[in-house]
Amino acid sequence: MTAVTIPVNVRIEGRQKVLSFPQVEKILRNAEVITLADCLCRVRVKGCDRPIDVCLYLDAEGREMIENRSAKRVTLKQALDVLRRTNEAGLVHMSFTNKGEKDPIYICGCCACCCHSFAAIQRFGFSDAIISAEMIAAQDDELCDDCGVCVERCQFRARMMDGDRLVFERGRCSGCGLCVTSCPSDAISLVRR
Repeated sequence: MTAVTIPVNVRIEGRQKVLSFPQVEKILRNAEVITLADCLCRVRVKGCDRPIDVCLYLDAEGREMIENRSAKRVTLKQALDVLRRTNEAGLVHMSFTNKGEKDPIYICGCCACCCHSFAAIQRFGFSDAIISAEMIAAQDDELCDDCGVCVERCQFRARMMDGDRLVFERGRCSGCGLCVTSCPSDAISLVRR
């Protein structure tokens, strides 16, 4: 049996943020140095067959990763190709920021089957305690044809089918935009929270 210590009256500040495709693109365009490395979660857990080379380290963290030979430097074009590939694979763009800083140190393409944060969200259901997001999906019910494509893409289980009708549980949405980029009827958009 393993003992676990649970701190009481300790404040934990989440530094993980879900980003949409356009948000990540803007961050990448403003970075001086971009490096690419394998996703440690996906390499360790081996829970799916999604792409592994998806973690983008930026600026000072990117330079450190080059020095440690943990990542290779990539061009903006290569980084944007990684961004497109992760979006097509249904991975959520998650940024990590050091305490006291506003700019992310790296952005990874995360999945619920390998990422510890998503595993906790799906197991315990407290996404707003682990991650934050500036955006949220908005759905035009008149345009929605209840095809269910977005259900398969949603890592946060915010979309589900109830018979032939699509149900959107707004409280579970983390604004990643995977539903937006896959909706064939353009019924979904991202809006600020």
